[in-house]
Amino acid sequence: MSAPTTYATIDMDAPGIPMSRLVKVELRKLVDTRAGFWLVVSMLIIAALITTAMLIWAPDDQLTFASLFAMMNIPTGILLPVLAILLVTSEWSQRTGLVTFTIEPKRSLVVTAKLIVSLIAGVAAVVAALALGAIGNILAGVFHGGAGAWDMTWTGVGHSVLLQMMYLVQGFGFGMLIMSSAAAIVLFFALPTVWSIVASIVPWLRDNIQPWADLGMAQLPFQSGEAVTGDEWLRLAVSAAIWILLPLVLGTWRLLRSEVK
Repeated sequence: MSAPTTYATIDMDAPGIPMSRLVKVELRKLVDTRAGFWLVVSMLIIAALITTAMLIWAPDDQLTFASLFAMMNIPTGILLPVLAILLVTSEWSQRTGLVTFTIEPKRSLVVTAKLIVSLIAGVAAVVAALALGAIGNILAGVFHGGAGAWDMTWTGVGHSVLLQMMYLVQGFGFGMLIMSSAAAIVLFFALPTVWSIVASIVPWLRDNIQPWADLGMAQLPFQSGEAVTGDEWLRLAVSAAIWILLPLVLGTWRLLRSEVK
């Protein structure tokens, strides 16, 4: 007598996975790996070391809330894109893509959730920089006899948020385009650096192309905390289209069509 045969069926009317759940999962994946966890810890340690160094060696006129906040954004601006790269390449570098895209076959939803998580991390980094800058400023006022001015414009805060988001999305785009953590991290730092060096050496590139195609140069006016001109906004937009939007579009196209093994 043969055993009864059962067949699994797929309920086509079952609701899909909500975006909120995907975001929660990606938030957990952001820090539950050793690389992600230690990147976050490293940012906090580096920020604490910068604050301590400024309190010990910086002149009193540089111990202000604006200066401390700007210094706090340096380690996050460097390490947050790496965190975004690790997040978006995890399905390929850690071989979890088959599981992820089987549970949620719509890759565009997974990519959207990862991008939302990256932006959340960027906002959290700016909030942390504000908090650490405030603590450092209070300590400066206590130990440096009157140092610790609180003057900082909302324009400066807005520009800091904008730059952090740009760094993050740029790393996110490189991660999707390369789909390898190590290669994406190396190229993320190497390509803009090599381009800046070459453009600075060649006079024609330096005078005509670099101001419009060098993202680092286009971001400089936004680091001052002052209002910027329309031309500076336009140069930032063109540079961002080259170094952020183009890798993001090409990376999305490649990720949505790559074979999952």
